[in-house]
Amino acid sequence: MAVAALAVAAAATADEATIRRVVEEKLGGGARVEGVQPTPIAGLYEVHLQSREGPQLVYTDENADHILLGTLYDAQRGRNLTEERMRRLTAIDFGALPIDLAVKVQRGNGRRVLAVFSDPYCPACRQFEQVLAQVDDITIYYFMYPVIRPERVAHSQAVWCSPDRAKAWIALAARAQPQVPSAKPDCETPVERVLELGRALGINSTPTLFFTTGERVRGGLRAPDLVAQLDDASRRAKRK
Repeated sequence: MAVAALAVAAAATADEATIRRVVEEKLGGGARVEGVQPTPIAGLYEVHLQSREGPQLVYTDENADHILLGTLYDAQRGRNLTEERMRRLTAIDFGALPIDLAVKVQRGNGRRVLAVFSDPYCPACRQFEQVLAQVDDITIYYFMYPVIRPERVAHSQAVWCSPDRAKAWIALAARAQPQVPSAKPDCETPVERVLELGRALGINSTPTLFFTTGERVRGGLRAPDLVAQLDDASRRAKRK
């Protein structure tokens, strides 16, 4: 039995080595496999890799004869398994975020907490602002991440130089027509440091959200889903 167990273990290792080699060769572009594990579907394996586009999940059979790019759903339970795994794999230490570099916006008692890397000229970010406006009792830490229209970085800098940063940010990022702050962008701002932070965290799209669990979501959410995840993050934080 011991010999049989060793043979099975060796075969599993050989399969993983094959998957790693084939995926890195076929996907190219500097792709580096960081983990392989079975999925709930017999014979289908999840491959976690890093590429120039950031972290990705792909799927293969046990010999990597076929590579699948896409999203894996649990239809019976209505769960997006790929998204759930990505959130865990790309999670950060929320407490390590330098919130002193963020614009703080609070509504109500602020018990729900969210960090958002956002560009005021990103269409998806502006749409997500309309969702955030529907959520009460929330504290939002906005890390200004002006990558869509870098030529307008001075507008984000002017937000920081404004006497009321929260009001200036909302006026610039959430109104139907952006209202550029009247403050001169001549004070010391954290914008460049936030850009460096975003690159270090592998943020390549806006908005990118971080919950207090450290889990990230790329892109916005519908208001009911956002509230549910904020409340779930709060409950999980209390259990720690």
